[in-house]
Amino acid sequence: MSRSPDRRRALLDAADRVILREGHEASMALIATEAGITKPILYRHFGDKSGLYEALADRHVRTVIAHLLPELAGPGDLRERTRATIAVYLDLISANLNLYRFLFHRASAEDSRMRSHMTSLVRSLGEELGRLLAAEGVVRDPVRAQVLGHAFVGMVQTTGDWWLEHPEVERSAVVDGLADAIVAAFTAG
Repeated sequence: MSRSPDRRRALLDAADRVILREGHEASMALIATEAGITKPILYRHFGDKSGLYEALADRHVRTVIAHLLPELAGPGDLRERTRATIAVYLDLISANLNLYRFLFHRASAEDSRMRSHMTSLVRSLGEELGRLLAAEGVVRDPVRAQVLGHAFVGMVQTTGDWWLEHPEVERSAVVDGLADAIVAAFTAG
């Protein structure tokens, strides 16, 4: 069987449809059925379940990062860019709730290889943010820039996770609270 990029993309599209529809109940059998194939053929394209999880993570986490980086590097002062970046992140995870929970909770919890992969992807965003902070001179010390970059990514991710469980909390309150904390860290040292 051919492992063409188009076929792989079609299989990932089928997985997306199932995950968006079924959430954490999405199974490899449902994904294979959606794609019109059997589980062994699905695994043949990705190696195993971990390979499928990693391909989905690459697809979606990199898309999130691609949406965040222009906001981080965009126009405006530090607070405006911070608010815009946080707002985009919260919008993306709330609009794709089943997918977010599937990747960050279910797949990462049941598969150590996937957990390591997700950690690596998130870490790359922290490193990119640290480089950006240092390059722009927002933080002069490159080590401190890396520490803050990783701290901010972790803070936004875990707060976003909490916010998804508390729909009564206004998005603007979360965005403003996080932006205040991040901007205060820059002025504190």
